[in-house]
Amino acid sequence: MTPNSTLISRSSSYTTTPDVKTLIGRLNDGLNRILLGKDQQVKMALACLFARGHLLIEDLPGMGKTLLSHALAKALGLSYNRIQFTSDVLPSDVIGTSVFDRESGDFRFVEGPLFAQVVLADEINRATPKSQSALLEAMEERQVTSDGVTRPLPKPFFVIATQNPATQTGTFPLPESQLDRFLMRIELGYPEPDAERELLKTGDRRKSLELMDTIANLEGLEKIQHAVDAVKVSDPLIEYVQRLVSHTRRAGEFAFGLSPRGALALLQSARAWALICDRGHVVPEDVQAVLPSVVEHRLREAADYAGHGGGALAQKLLTSVDVVG
Repeated sequence: MTPNSTLISRSSSYTTTPDVKTLIGRLNDGLNRILLGKDQQVKMALACLFARGHLLIEDLPGMGKTLLSHALAKALGLSYNRIQFTSDVLPSDVIGTSVFDRESGDFRFVEGPLFAQVVLADEINRATPKSQSALLEAMEERQVTSDGVTRPLPKPFFVIATQNPATQTGTFPLPESQLDRFLMRIELGYPEPDAERELLKTGDRRKSLELMDTIANLEGLEKIQHAVDAVKVSDPLIEYVQRLVSHTRRAGEFAFGLSPRGALALLQSARAWALICDRGHVVPEDVQAVLPSVVEHRLREAADYAGHGGGALAQKLLTSVDVVG
């Protein structure tokens, strides 16, 4: 669709500062040297991080999900922990637990792997719903509660969860409350022939990851995130987002509509995408670019509530709602 000129905030004097633009470019280039042939997915993962959201990656084993998460943490110099979810993982294995200290004669809390700036929840849908729920408070409020004591998590706090397709054995479906806490869901997919040829020539990309230098730091990341917040959104653009959200709540093909959290996620993701595209204002194409990743895991088809929703519904949504009301 061609954006209507009224949807662009012409009153904005904001432009991407050279250092923010350069930093985003360096991060994008650095990650693409590790994850070959996945420029779109890398940009979407960066947009999710810049928007202060959590990322869900659904794909077959061996597609580079773990590689991407580790590369993001290393590129930004953030602390990184991996939690391998299995059916016998307990919430205390994720959050931490209190142990008795003989010297002090008291209990002390031992932090679990959740206490890191980037946490990879690997194969999250292989854990039971009880263990999955250990992430709910952490992802929403950036804190955990154990033994009646609330403890803050590191800042920034970014969860990257991977899940295998639900058709594979030994998986538990993620509940809607868990899915809604992920800002985006993406798939990596098979590499293009040229990228796969390069991969076969150079070998395992983990060797390249070990040699990867830190590109940014916490101050740089915060500068980018503040720049996202400064991206302007016009009133007509907000009305377009509202029409998209309203359509999911009224149209019969949807089992349920997008929540206010989903609407906010869509707008903030569009801001981040606009910044990556070096714009100081959001245009309809930004909303359309991020919409499938933001809403596919939040929508279900009314005729098949047990199904997985997905791209078909996202595409229907885009074609059913006009840019200009």
